[in-house]
Amino acid sequence: MGRNKTTGLTLKEEEVMDLFWENGPMFVRELLDLYDEPKPHFNTLSTIVRSLEEKGYLSHRSYGKTYRYFAVIKRDEYKRASLSSVIGKYFDSSPFNAVSALVQSEELSAEELRKLLDMVENQVWRHS
Repeated sequence: MGRNKTTGLTLKEEEVMDLFWENGPMFVRELLDLYDEPKPHFNTLSTIVRSLEEKGYLSHRSYGKTYRYFAVIKRDEYKRASLSSVIGKYFDSSPFNAVSALVQSEELSAEELRKLLDMVENQVWRHS
């Protein structure tokens, strides 16, 4: 996958990617039409789209002098990579440390933790 997975997205880039994930391939003009007023400037949006292409999240097909862009990374793939990045950066690459922090901050209830344990046990049995 010839893209730089370590390159995170800005909030604006994530917003644009969400629109591609929800709507499929688009020209920048079509993308612009999805925005409420006040709409971003066409050139601003075009710059964000080109940045996403440089980072490997979008690609394009040429139609004369215009480009129709499309996502080349799935939303779930992006979520997993983002989560791995956060766990690596803030929790010493330990999913245990991340879950432990959620438990300690009371953001993960005992019931949710039990469900998580059930999921882990079911995964272990499926892979045995």
